[in-house]
Amino acid sequence: MVKEAQSGTKVAAFNLAETGYGDRPDLDDDGRERRTGTLVTASAHIITAVIGSGVLSLAWAIAQLGWVIGPVVLVAFSVITWFCSSLLADCYRAPDPVHGKRNYTYGQAVRAYLGVSKYRLCALAQYINLVGVTIGYTITTAISMGAIKRSNCFHRNGHSADCEASNTTNMIIFAGIQILLSQLPNFHKLWWLSIVAAVMSLAYSSIGLGLSIAKIAGGVHARTTLTGATVGVDVSASEKIWKTFQSLGDIAFAYSYSNVLIEIQDTLRSSPPENTVMKKASFIGVSTTTGFYMLCGILGYAAFGNQAPGNFLTGFGFYDPFWLIDVGNICIAVHLIGAYQVFCQPLFAFVEAWARDRWPDSGFLAAERVVRMPLAGEFPVSPFRLVWRTSYVVLTALVAMIFPFFNDFLGLIGAVSFWPLTVYFPVQMYMAQAKTRRFSPTWTWMNVLSFSCLVVSLLAAAGSVQGLVKDLKGYKPFKVS
Repeated sequence: MVKEAQSGTKVAAFNLAETGYGDRPDLDDDGRERRTGTLVTASAHIITAVIGSGVLSLAWAIAQLGWVIGPVVLVAFSVITWFCSSLLADCYRAPDPVHGKRNYTYGQAVRAYLGVSKYRLCALAQYINLVGVTIGYTITTAISMGAIKRSNCFHRNGHSADCEASNTTNMIIFAGIQILLSQLPNFHKLWWLSIVAAVMSLAYSSIGLGLSIAKIAGGVHARTTLTGATVGVDVSASEKIWKTFQSLGDIAFAYSYSNVLIEIQDTLRSSPPENTVMKKASFIGVSTTTGFYMLCGILGYAAFGNQAPGNFLTGFGFYDPFWLIDVGNICIAVHLIGAYQVFCQPLFAFVEAWARDRWPDSGFLAAERVVRMPLAGEFPVSPFRLVWRTSYVVLTALVAMIFPFFNDFLGLIGAVSFWPLTVYFPVQMYMAQAKTRRFSPTWTWMNVLSFSCLVVSLLAAAGSVQGLVKDLKGYKPFKVS
Protein backbone atom coordinates (compact mmCIF):
# COMPACT_ATOMS: atom_id res chain seq x y z
CA MET A 1 0.00 0.00 0.00
CA VAL A 2 3.06 2.32 -0.10
CA LYS A 3 2.22 3.73 -3.54
CA GLU A 4 -1.32 4.60 -2.47
CA ALA A 5 -0.06 6.32 0.68
CA GLN A 6 2.43 8.35 -1.32
CA SER A 7 -0.17 9.46 -3.85
CA GLY A 8 -2.68 10.37 -1.15
CA THR A 9 -5.40 8.09 -2.50
CA LYS A 10 -7.87 6.24 -0.32
CA VAL A 11 -7.26 2.66 0.66
CA ALA A 12 -9.54 0.42 -1.40
CA ALA A 13 -11.63 -2.35 0.05
CA PHE A 14 -9.90 -4.76 -2.27
CA ASN A 15 -6.29 -3.99 -1.35
CA LEU A 16 -2.95 -5.71 -1.26
CA ALA A 17 -2.99 -6.26 2.49
CA GLU A 18 -6.30 -8.10 2.35
CA THR A 19 -5.22 -10.35 -0.51
CA GLY A 20 -2.03 -11.31 1.27
CA TYR A 21 0.31 -10.23 -1.52
CA GLY A 22 1.29 -6.84 -0.11
CA ASP A 23 4.76 -8.01 0.92
CA ARG A 24 5.56 -9.65 -2.41
CA PRO A 25 7.13 -7.10 -4.76
CA ASP A 26 7.10 -9.66 -7.58
CA LEU A 27 3.31 -10.17 -7.39
CA ASP A 28 0.31 -8.02 -8.20
CA ASP A 29 -2.80 -7.62 -6.02
CA ASP A 30 -4.32 -10.79 -7.52
CA GLY A 31 -1.32 -12.98 -6.76
CA ARG A 32 -0.16 -13.16 -10.37
CA GLU A 33 3.27 -12.16 -11.61
CA ARG A 34 3.63 -8.38 -11.51
CA ARG A 35 2.55 -6.82 -14.80
CA THR A 36 4.99 -4.54 -16.58
CA GLY A 37 3.00 -3.21 -19.54
CA THR A 38 3.11 0.50 -20.34
CA LEU A 39 1.37 3.03 -22.57
CA VAL A 40 3.82 2.23 -25.35
CA THR A 41 3.36 -1.55 -25.21
CA ALA A 42 -0.43 -1.29 -24.97
CA SER A 43 -0.57 1.10 -27.94
CA ALA A 44 1.61 -1.30 -29.95
CA HIS A 45 -0.65 -4.24 -29.06
CA ILE A 46 -3.72 -2.31 -30.19
CA ILE A 47 -2.17 -1.29 -33.51
CA THR A 48 -1.12 -4.91 -34.06
CA ALA A 49 -4.61 -6.18 -33.20
CA VAL A 50 -6.45 -3.69 -35.43
CA ILE A 51 -4.29 -3.59 -38.56
CA GLY A 52 -4.84 -6.85 -40.40
CA SER A 53 -6.50 -8.33 -43.45
CA GLY A 54 -9.34 -5.78 -43.17
CA VAL A 55 -7.06 -3.14 -44.68
CA LEU A 56 -7.04 -5.03 -47.98
CA SER A 57 -10.69 -4.19 -48.74
CA LEU A 58 -10.67 -0.50 -47.77
CA ALA A 59 -9.97 0.80 -51.28
CA TRP A 60 -13.02 -1.13 -52.51
CA ALA A 61 -15.12 0.18 -49.61
CA ILE A 62 -14.16 3.79 -50.35
CA ALA A 63 -14.94 3.18 -54.03
CA GLN A 64 -18.53 2.29 -53.13
CA LEU A 65 -18.96 5.38 -50.91
CA GLY A 66 -16.94 8.03 -52.76
CA TRP A 67 -14.69 10.91 -51.78
CA VAL A 68 -17.17 12.50 -49.37
CA ILE A 69 -18.96 9.70 -47.53
CA GLY A 70 -16.03 7.24 -47.56
CA PRO A 71 -13.63 9.20 -45.33
CA VAL A 72 -16.55 10.35 -43.13
CA VAL A 73 -17.60 6.74 -42.51
CA LEU A 74 -14.00 5.73 -41.73
CA VAL A 75 -13.72 8.53 -39.18
CA ALA A 76 -17.15 7.72 -37.72
CA PHE A 77 -16.21 4.08 -37.13
CA SER A 78 -12.91 5.13 -35.57
CA VAL A 79 -14.60 7.59 -33.18
CA ILE A 80 -17.24 5.02 -32.15
CA THR A 81 -14.55 2.36 -31.68
CA TRP A 82 -12.40 4.68 -29.57
CA PHE A 83 -15.33 5.90 -27.46
CA CYS A 84 -16.65 2.39 -26.73
CA SER A 85 -13.10 1.19 -26.04
CA SER A 86 -12.80 3.92 -23.42
CA LEU A 87 -16.01 2.68 -21.79
CA LEU A 88 -14.69 -0.88 -21.87
CA ALA A 89 -11.39 0.19 -20.29
CA ASP A 90 -13.29 1.20 -17.14
CA CYS A 91 -14.73 -2.31 -16.91
CA TYR A 92 -11.41 -4.11 -16.48
CA ARG A 93 -11.97 -3.91 -12.73
CA ALA A 94 -15.30 -4.37 -10.99
CA PRO A 95 -17.15 -2.80 -9.34
CA ASP A 96 -14.68 0.10 -9.05
CA PRO A 97 -12.66 0.94 -12.20
CA VAL A 98 -9.48 1.65 -10.20
CA HIS A 99 -9.57 -0.54 -7.09
CA GLY A 100 -12.00 -3.29 -8.03
CA LYS A 101 -11.32 -6.94 -8.74
CA ARG A 102 -9.62 -7.65 -12.05
CA ASN A 103 -11.43 -9.24 -14.99
CA TYR A 104 -9.01 -11.17 -17.17
CA THR A 105 -11.22 -11.53 -20.24
CA TYR A 106 -14.02 -9.67 -22.02
CA GLY A 107 -16.48 -12.36 -20.94
CA GLN A 108 -15.50 -12.08 -17.27
CA ALA A 109 -16.13 -8.34 -17.40
CA VAL A 110 -19.60 -8.89 -18.90
CA ARG A 111 -20.43 -11.47 -16.22
CA ALA A 112 -19.23 -9.18 -13.42
CA TYR A 113 -21.36 -6.22 -14.55
CA LEU A 114 -24.32 -7.72 -16.42
CA GLY A 115 -24.81 -11.21 -14.98
CA VAL A 116 -24.73 -14.77 -16.27
CA SER A 117 -27.44 -14.46 -18.95
CA LYS A 118 -25.70 -11.55 -20.70
CA TYR A 119 -22.40 -13.38 -20.27
CA ARG A 120 -23.79 -16.34 -22.22
CA LEU A 121 -24.99 -14.03 -25.00
CA CYS A 122 -21.56 -12.41 -25.07
CA ALA A 123 -19.85 -15.80 -25.25
CA LEU A 124 -22.12 -16.81 -28.12
CA ALA A 125 -21.28 -13.61 -30.02
CA GLN A 126 -17.57 -14.10 -29.37
CA TYR A 127 -17.48 -17.70 -30.52
CA ILE A 128 -19.53 -16.92 -33.62
CA ASN A 129 -17.00 -14.19 -34.37
CA LEU A 130 -14.08 -16.58 -33.80
CA VAL A 131 -15.56 -19.17 -36.16
CA GLY A 132 -16.31 -16.51 -38.77
CA VAL A 133 -12.80 -15.09 -38.59
CA THR A 134 -11.17 -18.52 -39.04
CA ILE A 135 -13.34 -19.14 -42.11
CA GLY A 136 -12.50 -15.66 -43.42
CA TYR A 137 -8.79 -16.26 -42.89
CA THR A 138 -9.02 -19.54 -44.80
CA ILE A 139 -10.58 -17.68 -47.74
CA THR A 140 -8.10 -14.81 -47.62
CA THR A 141 -5.02 -17.04 -47.39
CA ALA A 142 -6.18 -19.25 -50.27
CA ILE A 143 -6.78 -16.19 -52.47
CA SER A 144 -3.33 -14.82 -51.64
CA MET A 145 -1.70 -18.18 -52.40
CA GLY A 146 -3.51 -18.21 -55.74
CA ALA A 147 -2.47 -14.61 -56.42
CA ILE A 148 1.20 -15.62 -56.18
CA LYS A 149 0.70 -18.26 -58.87
CA ARG A 150 -1.27 -15.86 -61.07
CA SER A 151 1.27 -13.06 -60.64
CA ASN A 152 4.07 -15.25 -61.92
CA CYS A 153 1.85 -16.50 -64.77
CA PHE A 154 1.07 -12.90 -65.84
CA HIS A 155 4.77 -12.07 -65.66
CA ARG A 156 5.67 -14.97 -67.99
CA ASN A 157 2.72 -14.83 -70.41
CA GLY A 158 1.51 -11.22 -70.36
CA HIS A 159 -1.33 -9.43 -68.58
CA SER A 160 -3.98 -10.73 -70.97
CA ALA A 161 -3.11 -14.39 -70.37
CA ASP A 162 -5.71 -16.76 -68.93
CA CYS A 163 -4.08 -17.34 -65.55
CA GLU A 164 -6.26 -19.32 -63.16
CA ALA A 165 -5.56 -20.67 -59.69
CA SER A 166 -7.71 -23.05 -57.67
CA ASN A 167 -8.88 -21.66 -54.35
CA THR A 168 -10.06 -25.14 -53.38
CA THR A 169 -6.60 -26.64 -53.78
CA ASN A 170 -5.09 -23.81 -51.77
CA MET A 171 -7.70 -24.23 -49.02
CA ILE A 172 -6.86 -27.93 -48.78
CA ILE A 173 -3.17 -27.02 -48.36
CA PHE A 174 -4.04 -24.37 -45.78
CA ALA A 175 -6.29 -26.82 -43.87
CA GLY A 176 -3.49 -29.41 -43.82
CA ILE A 177 -1.12 -26.88 -42.26
CA GLN A 178 -3.73 -25.89 -39.67
CA ILE A 179 -4.46 -29.52 -38.74
CA LEU A 180 -0.78 -29.94 -37.86
CA LEU A 181 -0.53 -26.62 -35.99
CA SER A 182 -3.74 -27.34 -34.08
CA GLN A 183 -2.13 -30.34 -32.41
CA LEU A 184 0.77 -28.34 -30.98
CA PRO A 185 0.70 -28.25 -27.15
CA ASN A 186 1.12 -24.90 -25.40
CA PHE A 187 0.57 -22.97 -28.63
CA HIS A 188 -0.32 -19.91 -26.51
CA LYS A 189 3.26 -19.75 -25.25
CA LEU A 190 4.62 -19.01 -28.70
CA TRP A 191 5.06 -15.30 -27.84
CA TRP A 192 6.99 -14.64 -31.02
CA LEU A 193 3.83 -15.28 -33.02
CA SER A 194 2.51 -11.80 -32.22
CA ILE A 195 5.77 -10.23 -33.36
CA VAL A 196 5.68 -12.15 -36.65
CA ALA A 197 2.02 -11.22 -37.17
CA ALA A 198 2.74 -7.54 -36.53
CA VAL A 199 5.66 -7.49 -38.96
CA MET A 200 3.70 -9.35 -41.65
CA SER A 201 0.55 -7.19 -41.38
CA LEU A 202 2.52 -3.95 -41.50
CA ALA A 203 4.59 -5.32 -44.40
CA TYR A 204 1.71 -6.23 -46.72
CA SER A 205 -0.26 -3.11 -45.79
CA SER A 206 2.78 -0.95 -46.54
CA ILE A 207 3.40 -2.78 -49.83
CA GLY A 208 -0.18 -2.12 -50.93
CA LEU A 209 0.12 1.51 -49.90
CA GLY A 210 3.44 1.91 -51.72
CA LEU A 211 2.11 0.33 -54.90
CA SER A 212 -0.90 2.67 -54.81
CA ILE A 213 1.37 5.70 -54.48
CA ALA A 214 3.56 4.41 -57.33
CA LYS A 215 0.55 3.93 -59.59
CA ILE A 216 -0.70 7.46 -58.88
CA ALA A 217 2.78 8.92 -59.41
CA GLY A 218 3.02 7.01 -62.71
CA GLY A 219 0.35 9.25 -64.19
CA VAL A 220 -2.43 6.65 -64.39
CA HIS A 221 -5.66 8.54 -63.67
CA ALA A 222 -8.50 6.27 -62.64
CA ARG A 223 -12.07 7.59 -62.70
CA THR A 224 -13.24 8.67 -59.25
CA THR A 225 -16.37 10.52 -58.14
CA LEU A 226 -17.69 12.30 -55.07
CA THR A 227 -20.33 9.60 -54.55
CA GLY A 228 -18.29 6.54 -55.53
CA ALA A 229 -19.46 3.86 -57.96
CA THR A 230 -21.80 5.55 -60.43
CA VAL A 231 -25.31 4.21 -61.01
CA GLY A 232 -25.80 3.29 -64.67
CA VAL A 233 -22.07 3.29 -65.39
CA ASP A 234 -20.37 1.10 -62.79
CA VAL A 235 -23.36 -0.48 -61.06
CA SER A 236 -27.14 -0.66 -61.20
CA ALA A 237 -29.26 1.24 -58.68
CA SER A 238 -29.91 -1.87 -56.57
CA GLU A 239 -26.23 -2.89 -56.70
CA LYS A 240 -25.25 0.57 -55.48
CA ILE A 241 -27.44 0.20 -52.40
CA TRP A 242 -26.33 -3.35 -51.54
CA LYS A 243 -22.63 -2.64 -52.09
CA THR A 244 -22.89 0.53 -49.98
CA PHE A 245 -24.28 -1.58 -47.13
CA GLN A 246 -21.61 -4.22 -47.63
CA SER A 247 -18.84 -1.61 -47.53
CA LEU A 248 -20.01 -0.66 -44.03
CA GLY A 249 -19.38 -4.25 -42.92
CA ASP A 250 -15.91 -4.25 -44.47
CA ILE A 251 -14.98 -1.07 -42.60
CA ALA A 252 -16.46 -2.46 -39.37
CA PHE A 253 -14.33 -5.60 -39.78
CA ALA A 254 -11.21 -3.45 -40.17
CA TYR A 255 -11.84 -1.87 -36.75
CA SER A 256 -12.70 -4.98 -34.74
CA TYR A 257 -10.44 -5.45 -31.72
CA SER A 258 -12.77 -5.21 -28.71
CA ASN A 259 -12.44 -8.97 -28.21
CA VAL A 260 -8.86 -8.58 -27.00
CA LEU A 261 -9.00 -5.16 -25.30
CA ILE A 262 -9.40 -6.54 -21.77
CA GLU A 263 -6.57 -9.01 -22.36
CA ILE A 264 -4.31 -6.16 -23.52
CA GLN A 265 -5.27 -4.09 -20.47
CA ASP A 266 -4.41 -7.06 -18.24
CA THR A 267 -0.75 -6.64 -19.26
CA LEU A 268 -0.51 -3.11 -17.78
CA ARG A 269 1.19 -2.24 -14.52
CA SER A 270 -1.24 -0.95 -11.89
CA SER A 271 0.30 2.50 -11.40
CA PRO A 272 -0.90 4.75 -12.96
CA PRO A 273 -4.38 3.12 -12.99
CA GLU A 274 -4.87 0.67 -15.86
CA ASN A 275 -8.03 2.32 -17.15
CA THR A 276 -6.31 5.71 -17.46
CA VAL A 277 -3.40 4.24 -19.43
CA MET A 278 -5.70 2.10 -21.57
CA LYS A 279 -7.84 5.06 -22.60
CA LYS A 280 -4.72 6.90 -23.78
CA ALA A 281 -3.46 3.76 -25.54
CA SER A 282 -6.83 3.31 -27.28
CA PHE A 283 -6.70 6.88 -28.53
CA ILE A 284 -3.14 6.47 -29.80
CA GLY A 285 -3.81 3.06 -31.33
CA VAL A 286 -7.11 3.90 -33.01
CA SER A 287 -5.98 7.31 -34.28
CA THR A 288 -2.75 5.84 -35.68
CA THR A 289 -4.69 3.03 -37.34
CA THR A 290 -7.23 5.48 -38.75
CA GLY A 291 -4.48 7.56 -40.31
CA PHE A 292 -3.01 4.44 -41.89
CA TYR A 293 -6.46 3.30 -43.06
CA MET A 294 -7.13 6.71 -44.56
CA LEU A 295 -3.92 6.46 -46.57
CA CYS A 296 -4.64 2.90 -47.76
CA GLY A 297 -8.31 3.53 -48.52
CA ILE A 298 -8.03 6.96 -50.12
CA LEU A 299 -4.81 6.35 -52.05
CA GLY A 300 -6.09 2.92 -53.08
CA TYR A 301 -9.25 4.56 -54.40
CA ALA A 302 -7.22 7.24 -56.17
CA ALA A 303 -5.11 4.52 -57.81
CA PHE A 304 -7.97 2.25 -58.92
CA GLY A 305 -11.01 4.53 -59.01
CA ASN A 306 -14.54 3.18 -59.05
CA GLN A 307 -13.28 -0.18 -60.33
CA ALA A 308 -11.13 -0.83 -57.25
CA PRO A 309 -10.71 -4.58 -56.63
CA GLY A 310 -12.10 -6.18 -53.49
CA ASN A 311 -8.58 -7.03 -52.33
CA PHE A 312 -6.02 -4.59 -53.68
CA LEU A 313 -3.16 -7.11 -53.50
CA THR A 314 -4.97 -10.00 -55.20
CA GLY A 315 -7.39 -8.22 -57.55
CA PHE A 316 -4.60 -7.36 -59.99
CA GLY A 317 -4.93 -3.68 -60.19
CA PHE A 318 -1.15 -4.14 -59.83
CA TYR A 319 0.92 -6.41 -62.08
CA ASP A 320 4.44 -5.11 -61.59
CA PRO A 321 6.81 -5.41 -59.95
CA PHE A 322 5.51 -8.97 -59.74
CA TRP A 323 8.04 -10.02 -57.10
CA LEU A 324 6.81 -7.30 -54.71
CA ILE A 325 3.22 -8.47 -55.18
CA ASP A 326 4.43 -11.98 -54.39
CA VAL A 327 6.15 -10.75 -51.23
CA GLY A 328 2.98 -8.97 -50.14
CA ASN A 329 0.86 -12.08 -50.61
CA ILE A 330 3.44 -14.28 -48.89
CA CYS A 331 3.24 -11.89 -45.91
CA ILE A 332 -0.55 -12.22 -45.90
CA ALA A 333 -0.33 -16.02 -45.96
CA VAL A 334 2.26 -16.18 -43.16
CA HIS A 335 0.31 -13.71 -41.03
CA LEU A 336 -3.00 -15.52 -41.39
CA ILE A 337 -1.58 -19.02 -40.92
CA GLY A 338 -0.53 -17.93 -37.42
CA ALA A 339 -3.55 -15.70 -36.82
CA TYR A 340 -5.91 -18.62 -37.54
CA GLN A 341 -4.47 -20.42 -34.52
CA VAL A 342 -4.73 -17.33 -32.31
CA PHE A 343 -8.46 -17.17 -33.05
CA CYS A 344 -9.29 -20.89 -32.90
CA GLN A 345 -7.34 -21.76 -29.73
CA PRO A 346 -9.91 -20.14 -27.35
CA LEU A 347 -12.64 -22.14 -29.06
CA PHE A 348 -10.60 -25.34 -28.77
CA ALA A 349 -10.00 -24.69 -25.06
CA PHE A 350 -13.69 -23.97 -24.41
CA VAL A 351 -15.00 -27.12 -26.10
CA GLU A 352 -12.36 -29.34 -24.49
CA ALA A 353 -13.01 -27.94 -21.00
CA TRP A 354 -16.76 -28.34 -21.51
CA ALA A 355 -16.35 -31.94 -22.68
CA ARG A 356 -14.18 -32.86 -19.68
CA ASP A 357 -16.73 -31.36 -17.28
CA ARG A 358 -19.61 -33.09 -19.06
CA TRP A 359 -17.96 -36.55 -19.17
CA PRO A 360 -15.31 -36.55 -16.41
CA ASP A 361 -14.89 -40.35 -16.46
CA SER A 362 -14.44 -40.72 -20.21
CA GLY A 363 -11.29 -42.61 -21.08
CA PHE A 364 -11.39 -41.22 -24.62
CA LEU A 365 -11.22 -37.63 -23.34
CA ALA A 366 -8.52 -38.35 -20.77
CA ALA A 367 -6.29 -40.52 -22.95
CA GLU A 368 -2.98 -38.99 -23.98
CA ARG A 369 0.18 -40.56 -25.26
CA VAL A 370 3.62 -39.04 -25.62
CA VAL A 371 5.18 -39.55 -29.05
CA ARG A 372 8.80 -38.80 -29.79
CA MET A 373 9.16 -36.62 -32.89
CA PRO A 374 12.42 -36.01 -34.78
CA LEU A 375 13.81 -32.54 -34.03
CA ALA A 376 10.73 -31.73 -31.89
CA GLY A 377 11.31 -33.96 -28.87
CA GLU A 378 8.37 -35.38 -26.96
CA PHE A 379 4.94 -34.57 -28.40
CA PRO A 380 1.75 -35.33 -26.41
CA VAL A 381 -1.04 -36.72 -28.61
CA SER A 382 -4.68 -36.88 -27.45
CA PRO A 383 -7.18 -38.91 -29.54
CA PHE A 384 -9.99 -36.52 -28.59
CA ARG A 385 -7.91 -33.45 -29.44
CA LEU A 386 -6.86 -35.03 -32.72
CA VAL A 387 -10.44 -35.85 -33.77
CA TRP A 388 -12.10 -32.64 -32.55
CA ARG A 389 -9.55 -30.14 -33.76
CA THR A 390 -9.11 -31.86 -37.11
CA SER A 391 -12.90 -31.90 -37.57
CA TYR A 392 -13.10 -28.17 -36.81
CA VAL A 393 -10.39 -27.27 -39.33
CA VAL A 394 -12.00 -29.46 -41.99
CA LEU A 395 -15.43 -27.91 -41.32
CA THR A 396 -14.14 -24.32 -41.62
CA ALA A 397 -12.34 -25.26 -44.84
CA LEU A 398 -15.51 -26.78 -46.29
CA VAL A 399 -17.52 -23.63 -45.51
CA ALA A 400 -14.75 -21.53 -47.07
CA MET A 401 -14.87 -23.69 -50.21
CA ILE A 402 -18.62 -23.14 -50.47
CA PHE A 403 -18.39 -19.37 -49.86
CA PRO A 404 -14.93 -18.29 -51.13
CA PHE A 405 -15.91 -14.63 -51.49
CA PHE A 406 -13.48 -12.26 -49.75
CA ASN A 407 -15.45 -9.01 -49.53
CA ASP A 408 -18.82 -10.55 -48.77
CA PHE A 409 -17.52 -12.77 -46.00
CA LEU A 410 -15.40 -10.04 -44.37
CA GLY A 411 -18.40 -7.72 -44.49
CA LEU A 412 -20.59 -10.34 -42.84
CA ILE A 413 -18.07 -10.97 -40.05
CA GLY A 414 -17.72 -7.23 -39.44
CA ALA A 415 -21.50 -6.74 -39.41
CA VAL A 416 -22.19 -9.60 -37.01
CA SER A 417 -19.47 -8.72 -34.49
CA PHE A 418 -19.44 -4.90 -34.56
CA TRP A 419 -22.64 -4.05 -32.72
CA PRO A 420 -22.65 -6.62 -29.89
CA LEU A 421 -18.93 -6.69 -29.08
CA THR A 422 -17.78 -3.16 -29.94
CA VAL A 423 -20.86 -1.17 -28.90
CA TYR A 424 -23.67 -2.95 -27.02
CA PHE A 425 -21.82 -4.68 -24.18
CA PRO A 426 -19.41 -1.79 -23.43
CA VAL A 427 -22.36 0.64 -23.31
CA GLN A 428 -24.41 -1.66 -21.07
CA MET A 429 -21.48 -2.31 -18.72
CA TYR A 430 -20.73 1.41 -18.45
CA MET A 431 -24.34 2.21 -17.52
CA ALA A 432 -24.40 -0.63 -14.99
CA GLN A 433 -21.17 0.59 -13.41
CA ALA A 434 -22.30 4.23 -13.33
CA LYS A 435 -25.81 3.22 -12.17
CA THR A 436 -27.28 5.38 -14.92
CA ARG A 437 -30.95 6.20 -14.35
CA ARG A 438 -33.42 5.08 -17.02
CA PHE A 439 -34.50 7.88 -19.36
CA SER A 440 -31.82 10.25 -18.05
CA PRO A 441 -29.96 12.24 -20.76
CA THR A 442 -26.95 9.88 -20.54
CA TRP A 443 -29.15 6.77 -20.70
CA THR A 444 -31.03 8.19 -23.68
CA TRP A 445 -28.10 9.13 -25.87
CA MET A 446 -26.19 5.94 -24.99
CA ASN A 447 -29.14 3.88 -26.17
CA VAL A 448 -29.51 6.04 -29.27
CA LEU A 449 -25.85 5.32 -30.08
CA SER A 450 -26.33 1.59 -29.50
CA PHE A 451 -29.52 1.42 -31.56
CA SER A 452 -27.96 3.42 -34.43
CA CYS A 453 -25.01 1.01 -34.55
CA LEU A 454 -27.42 -1.93 -34.49
CA VAL A 455 -29.16 -0.52 -37.58
CA VAL A 456 -25.79 -0.08 -39.32
CA SER A 457 -24.82 -3.67 -38.48
CA LEU A 458 -28.12 -5.01 -39.79
CA LEU A 459 -27.78 -3.08 -43.05
CA ALA A 460 -24.18 -4.26 -43.45
CA ALA A 461 -25.22 -7.86 -42.78
CA ALA A 462 -28.04 -7.58 -45.34
CA GLY A 463 -25.64 -6.23 -47.97
CA SER A 464 -23.11 -8.98 -47.30
CA VAL A 465 -25.71 -11.77 -47.41
CA GLN A 466 -27.10 -10.38 -50.67
CA GLY A 467 -23.57 -10.33 -52.07
CA LEU A 468 -23.00 -13.96 -51.02
CA VAL A 469 -26.28 -15.05 -52.61
CA LYS A 470 -25.44 -13.23 -55.84
CA ASP A 471 -21.91 -14.66 -55.98
CA LEU A 472 -23.22 -18.19 -55.48
CA LYS A 473 -25.22 -17.99 -58.72
CA GLY A 474 -23.25 -19.90 -61.30
CA TYR A 475 -20.45 -20.72 -58.85
CA LYS A 476 -19.28 -24.33 -58.76
CA PRO A 477 -17.86 -25.21 -55.33
CA PHE A 478 -15.02 -27.68 -54.77
CA LYS A 479 -13.57 -27.07 -58.23
CA VAL A 480 -9.98 -28.27 -58.22
CA SER A 481 -7.46 -27.49 -60.94
